[in-house]
Amino acid sequence: MPEAPPPEGSGEPRGGAPVDRAEGLDAWGTSRRSRLFPGPFLVHADLHNHTQLSDGRGDPADTFPALRAAGLDAAAITDHARWASVLFDLFDAPGAIGIDRHAWARTRELADQADDPGVFVALAGFEWSHALHGHMNVWGSRRHTDALRTFGPRMAAFWRWLEGPGEGGLATFNHPGTGGPRRFGRFHHRPAMTRRLVGMEIFNKTHDYLFQGTDGRAVSPLVECLDAGWRAGLLGVTDEHGSDWGVPDGKGRAGLWVHELSRAGVLEALLARRVFASRTKGLRLDAACAGVRMGGTVPLTRAGHGPQPVRVEVDLDRGPSWWGRRLNVQVLRPSSTPGGARGRARLPTLAAAVEVALPSPEEPVVSFEVDVDPAAGPWLVLRVSDPSAPADPRASGPWAELGYGLAYASPFWLASS
Repeated sequence: MPEAPPPEGSGEPRGGAPVDRAEGLDAWGTSRRSRLFPGPFLVHADLHNHTQLSDGRGDPADTFPALRAAGLDAAAITDHARWASVLFDLFDAPGAIGIDRHAWARTRELADQADDPGVFVALAGFEWSHALHGHMNVWGSRRHTDALRTFGPRMAAFWRWLEGPGEGGLATFNHPGTGGPRRFGRFHHRPAMTRRLVGMEIFNKTHDYLFQGTDGRAVSPLVECLDAGWRAGLLGVTDEHGSDWGVPDGKGRAGLWVHELSRAGVLEALLARRVFASRTKGLRLDAACAGVRMGGTVPLTRAGHGPQPVRVEVDLDRGPSWWGRRLNVQVLRPSSTPGGARGRARLPTLAAAVEVALPSPEEPVVSFEVDVDPAAGPWLVLRVSDPSAPADPRASGPWAELGYGLAYASPFWLASS
């Protein structure tokens, strides 16, 4: 059972009022401007949704209008791609077997109709759905493929398709850690795809995948993915299969820091890893480590000289109703503690856990120092939780005391000179 979300205040967009981007506010009245960095502004996105074109229950023609009405600034239809294109490409065959070329054409048509640059971005995507290797979203590709066309004991056929001329799509690891032992080839790193494998779903529906499988013998997907060498941003998604797209509270969504609200702007933000995962509508999160924005590379000095202090700054807001609210910011690092699968600890090292009060715009942003040893590993992730709400039922020890996971910033990458 997933943990229950904490109260959000107003979970719906402001009562009928249009979103005023000139004012710099989102649909929930939160400022879109970062207090840490100039330039890019915040947009809210849900990039994983299903329709009747595969195993969803809603009319695909209603999807983008519903997501826009729910206050999202960017969204994608990503119906399953399983094996329909091989056996049923000559006629329309939607459903659990996944999309064929007709359904793919319809997805692209609907996205083109709904796309409204400067107001709402609509992306066509598909969810490559393999029973052994897992599910992966692809956005922005010219064509689609499916699990049967790229079938094999390893993921090489799918990677080769993505690397093929003219495809150009961006990909993510979806709901990681579920299914069989070959999930994403155990995250085996493929250097040619490092740039375009832009994310991993850390929130899917109501689930926090930090803890996925860790109540057994598995390593946290977060640890396994980042330790393998992938530079994945962290996203939240609803993975909606119903017809109430964008409406339910407590489900994952993503915040993107974009230079422009367009398809190109959304894809550029994903490539730059200027993205965070949230389970709260209207939450703003930006973060800096030693002055570098999340998703970036932090240059460290004194390589080989042990831990060194770095300053972490966090910009958090959810409007006036949240000012003063007590939250906790954690610093997650690779673990050198033996245990779990392959001799690794199942969860990351909890390098720091700092209780904070959500500041008003007139107060300084959250700021603290943490000691970082580059020799312990190349990544650092910030997690935000609400100690007043129940933790994930799989959490134990200090993790249980930290409460409900609200958000994750995309990783920082540490480079020693």
